[in-house]
Amino acid sequence: MPPTILDGKAYAKELEAELTARVAKLKEQTGNPEPPILATILVGADPASATYVKMKGNACRRVGMESLSIALPEETTTTQLLAQIDELNANPRVHGILLQHPVPKQIDERACFDRIALEKDVDGVTSLGFGRMSMGEHAYGSATPAGIMRLLRRYGIEIAGREAVVVGRSPILGKPMAMMLLGANATVTICHSRTKNLPEVVRRAEILVGAVGKPEFIKANWIRDGAVVVDAGYHPGGVGDIELAPVIPRVAAYTPVPGGVGPMTIATLIAQTVEAAEKAIGTIRKNR
Repeated sequence: MPPTILDGKAYAKELEAELTARVAKLKEQTGNPEPPILATILVGADPASATYVKMKGNACRRVGMESLSIALPEETTTTQLLAQIDELNANPRVHGILLQHPVPKQIDERACFDRIALEKDVDGVTSLGFGRMSMGEHAYGSATPAGIMRLLRRYGIEIAGREAVVVGRSPILGKPMAMMLLGANATVTICHSRTKNLPEVVRRAEILVGAVGKPEFIKANWIRDGAVVVDAGYHPGGVGDIELAPVIPRVAAYTPVPGGVGPMTIATLIAQTVEAAEKAIGTIRKNR
């Protein structure tokens, strides 16, 4: 039986169609033709970051939202960036704020992430948002792992009771991914560069998430037959964090690279911004 392709590109298109209808309904409900806004902040001139910001802006426009792109110079200070975030927090038309990672080294990135208001933290980067998500309370999950969870649900992948292994422990991917899988009742192991006998640990995985940030670091012969393989990496040459091609005939399901996790990250960011706008409008109506 051929493996299931966890097609993030196809599902992102489905999700965008749903979001387009929701944005149109928001405008109708409020009688305001002005669409919800996702604000993106780019500090410096990193070409890859600029491309990602552009892609997010295009996705906003496809669903009828507005993208407010703020470009700050490389020499921006932490104080200046915090002031910009405060301004966006206070803007009632802005329902989501995204600070593009990474920022220049002179900036305290964590302080700036944590300055984003919880209700506008649609990229799931604040410490408060992570803590609430981990405790099972409402918060917008970090967009890439939240997108992976959406994709697994869309294709009917059973999570509860299964052994999941996450290779990578970054605060915006590996750690929240593990917490989301745990919240869905998987038994979760987090691996990293100092994990002993890594191939043996990976071989236990019924659900494997590659989030280590190194091209084809996870080898095909580490992966058990029948596993669900999710590759959250993308590197030059069109490869991910997992040596994927040799393992495809043996697995139950896998995310292609590209076209798997990447499109879901952006679609999830937009979906969480639309949800934030819906909640904000609902709160305004309730308080009238």
